[in-house]
Amino acid sequence: MRSIHAIILVVVLAPAAATAGCGGDFGAFVAGLRAEAESRGFGAAEAQDFFSGVRPDPSVIRADRAQGVFRKGFVEFARALISQDRLATGRAMAAEHAAVFERARRDYGVPKGILLAFWAFETDFGKVQGRYNTLNALVTLAHDCRRPELFRPQVFAAMELWRQGDFDPATTTGAWAGEIGMVQMLPADILRNGVDGDGDGHVRLRTSAPDALLSGAKMLASLGWRPGEPWLQEIVVPETLDWAATGLNHERPAADWAALGVRAREGDLLAPGLPASVLLPMGRRGPAFLAYPNFRVLFEWNQSLVYVTTAAYFATRLEGAPVFDAGDPDPGLDGEQMIRLQERLQALGHDVGRIDGILGERTREAVQAEQLRLGLPADAWPTPALLRALE
Repeated sequence: MRSIHAIILVVVLAPAAATAGCGGDFGAFVAGLRAEAESRGFGAAEAQDFFSGVRPDPSVIRADRAQGVFRKGFVEFARALISQDRLATGRAMAAEHAAVFERARRDYGVPKGILLAFWAFETDFGKVQGRYNTLNALVTLAHDCRRPELFRPQVFAAMELWRQGDFDPATTTGAWAGEIGMVQMLPADILRNGVDGDGDGHVRLRTSAPDALLSGAKMLASLGWRPGEPWLQEIVVPETLDWAATGLNHERPAADWAALGVRAREGDLLAPGLPASVLLPMGRRGPAFLAYPNFRVLFEWNQSLVYVTTAAYFATRLEGAPVFDAGDPDPGLDGEQMIRLQERLQALGHDVGRIDGILGERTREAVQAEQLRLGLPADAWPTPALLRALE
């Protein structure tokens, strides 16, 4: 499901030689990888052995270019991913692995709902972990010139895992972007945060739920997860709210939002003293949430706003929250319209990142700025009316 795992950690191995370029003849590129491996302290025979069977995988490039699922709005996306079966399985897994989840909470401060949500969405609780040869995927993406700086370090991280006995160049498989295991972690993440949860002397994220869950918890803790704090809470917002103050680029203490008429949909605000943002994933007439600091940590796992919001909400459902109120949002844009909008926003001087038809945070911020300039409700939700006004 993921666009790409967002955690690209620098692998701290031996000092590397100057990084070779991308593209060109694949065989020559792999020869460059072998030379760099030797500069990192691997023997020539090791390097030859590790890269001996590597092949380019065109299907990886196709997968990298085709991520239309993230063009869906939050309501449609969430309803597609969250089913009664997934809820029931999540609760069953919580009971089956109760001791592991308690250890994750005790040692790393990460609640079971968050781990269950990523376990569910990444691999359907380990059932669908991906069939791409991981080394081929990583080398293919390092060779491709779109994001080589993200993937080249992962090749050498995988090589270090191989040296430790936890990676097989020929048989290790996973997602198209090189993630491995039940919660889909990149090799560098496994090196940094891998936990031998079952005590067998290895970190095996494909076959061991304790290893996978505790490694995921440790990674979130290393990224700044704050123990004992909430991450997302459904709210009701007043019609008089200043929409230009909403969005993840604006925050204030939750108590201040309450003073402006924001209230929890059920019960009380979870943490009045914490800074929080009002998140309206489909505008002022759609679902509404209060996003606390821990919500931002989840973007280090995945950069898609719709994915992170859905995962964070699903985690609250697994811990007892009700089905969200979908409201009656204004119609949004289809993929082609979103691309036209991004192109127009870019022409107006906004940095929307890659023109991909996906409503990410930078596009939302640009939409909000233009809504404010045009005198429209600045709720960051792009509509056909906004597109017509900008065109």
